[in-house]
Amino acid sequence: MITRRPAAERGHADHGWLKSAHTFSFADYRDPAHMGFRTLRVINEDRVQPGQGFGMHPHADMEIITLVLEGNLRHKDSMGNEGVIGPGEIQYMSAGTGIRHSEFNASAREPVHFYQIWVIPDKKGLPPTYLQRDFTHAKAGEITALFSPEGDAGAIAIRSNASLHTAKFAGGETVTHPLPSGRYAWVQAVAGELTLNGGTVLKAGDGAALAQEQAVTLTATGPAQALIFDLP
Repeated sequence: MITRRPAAERGHADHGWLKSAHTFSFADYRDPAHMGFRTLRVINEDRVQPGQGFGMHPHADMEIITLVLEGNLRHKDSMGNEGVIGPGEIQYMSAGTGIRHSEFNASAREPVHFYQIWVIPDKKGLPPTYLQRDFTHAKAGEITALFSPEGDAGAIAIRSNASLHTAKFAGGETVTHPLPSGRYAWVQAVAGELTLNGGTVLKAGDGAALAQEQAVTLTATGPAQALIFDLP
């Protein structure tokens, strides 16, 4: 069973310096029908104007993943980590017992466009951790593991029985991610247009929940990118 979540039906916030689209309930957007999917709690697509950003704010007991698509995002946190995340890079924070961080557009001229994802951890109260990794090596026509419980195949190890892969397309390729029995999936279209499992069309910003499916199969006729979440 596939349930599509159209981009236009997401929650939207426009603060001038920040334009954000919320796949699931977040901040002032609350929809009881869209509180998350399985252990996936937040998918926010954010665009931040030059020189603007989020001041220091706290998180706890959440796996937080940030993927930069365009521009550069400057990070600083209470563990002493500081740096810039560029296109194709991923920032991972396991908030654990508590962490404070800020996120600002590192450019005075260009906006920054990124996805921020929250996954519920398997255990609470663990020490916070931080990691940043470059995934610009991801190739068109292939599925690249971004995070997983074991951190295998070059993926980041996270504290949740969930995995995330990215699929990039130049056009004309088909990729397949198998789903073991009892697993669920969420597919988020990041760019371009894709066909999911032979019949569901996803455009940039659309998402889809998969239940009782044996695999995630994506086809693109032009340049495109998708995120594939494999969930318990």
